[in-house]
Amino acid sequence: MRKNSVKNTRVNGEVHRVLAEIIRSEIKDPRINPMTTVVSVEVAPDLKTCKAWISVLGNEESQKDTLAGLRSAEGYIKNQLARKINLRNTPEIRFIIDQSIEYGVTMSKLIDDVNRADDEKKVENS
Repeated sequence: MRKNSVKNTRVNGEVHRVLAEIIRSEIKDPRINPMTTVVSVEVAPDLKTCKAWISVLGNEESQKDTLAGLRSAEGYIKNQLARKINLRNTPEIRFIIDQSIEYGVTMSKLIDDVNRADDEKKVENS
């Protein structure tokens, strides 16, 4: 199975959907922030490993706590994944914090600040 094959794309989508559902509704660990989102999932072509990028709305400590909670629940998550998705192998999941949403919000704020300062400068020169 090639990395970008139709089958691999379908497996990635299904694992993404089920993983998001498990994290959102089945894990009761208080360390996991309720505003945790599964951004993307990449299952290896041999179905042995899986990288799951997650985004956590909150500060850095909240992100670390959520990551620790998810890592401690990996066994349960893998078990639930195996029960809900019929795959030859159930992949080992590696959770990675995705900073892209936070980075985008920060960049958008900086652009707005520059535009606001530019507008104020135009008003002063008028």
